[in-house]
Amino acid sequence: MTKKIAVINDLSGFGRCSLTAAISVIAAMGVQPCPLPTAVLSAQTGYPSYFCDDYTDKMEYFRQEWEKMGAAFDGIYTGFVASEQQIENIFCFLATFRKKKTFLLVDPVMGDNGKVYAMFTDRLLSLMRELVYKADAVTPNLTELCLLTDTDYRMIQSLTDEKHLLTVIEQMARNVIKKGPQAVVVTGIHFLDEKDGIQKMGNLAVTGKQASLSAFPYVGGSYSGTGDLFASIIAAGIARGDKITDSIQLAGDFIERAIVDSVKENIPRNDGVNYEQFLGMLTK
Repeated sequence: MTKKIAVINDLSGFGRCSLTAAISVIAAMGVQPCPLPTAVLSAQTGYPSYFCDDYTDKMEYFRQEWEKMGAAFDGIYTGFVASEQQIENIFCFLATFRKKKTFLLVDPVMGDNGKVYAMFTDRLLSLMRELVYKADAVTPNLTELCLLTDTDYRMIQSLTDEKHLLTVIEQMARNVIKKGPQAVVVTGIHFLDEKDGIQKMGNLAVTGKQASLSAFPYVGGSYSGTGDLFASIIAAGIARGDKITDSIQLAGDFIERAIVDSVKENIPRNDGVNYEQFLGMLTK
């Protein structure tokens, strides 16, 4: 029977992010995505102008109707959350649909490059932490990991030694694991590889007593939606029973090829990466 994941995120017409990215990736991996939109936008918010229809009040209708249907999910995956009420709605959704064997993956979208998104109040951060502690797996970037652990991002930036940097990040991830999650996958770690002298982009998976780094040459370019693509591959990988280290490697290979092609084609940052032609990499 096909596995199902409830995907709680916004839907953007342009930008190749959020539900647009999640639906295509999860489906390509042989898992059924069941989208619950938190907002519908003409384009993602990085564009200079966009229309946004807030779905906060409609989220409860989805929960009620899915409950009437007797819907069941193998996994629940949450992405960008725009308000305190949306997280409260997610808690209600979890109370209804999270069963003993239903995993929860939280992508705690709160900021990037050391900057917090403007709408993140202290209360919203507190609720996001509460959601993260309920999760089985969490996929923060470095900025978000700092927010979850009350760490000064500037301290992380000052670490130039590769081993020291990775050791500190691993310990931060373990501090999150102590609060509940079984796995923390830290994305977008820039570092200079001491072995070959090449600038790399790495993702560090921390589970139990293990830590596994998957790194690739940094090809430049920062694009909308790469975090969504990454988290979606991890979520679908969990659903189909893949090892998390294998999913991280697959996600890294997939996103690297998409970025390389996008840099070559001079794709604008807001448009997201050319990933569609590489979806075949994700099938088993």
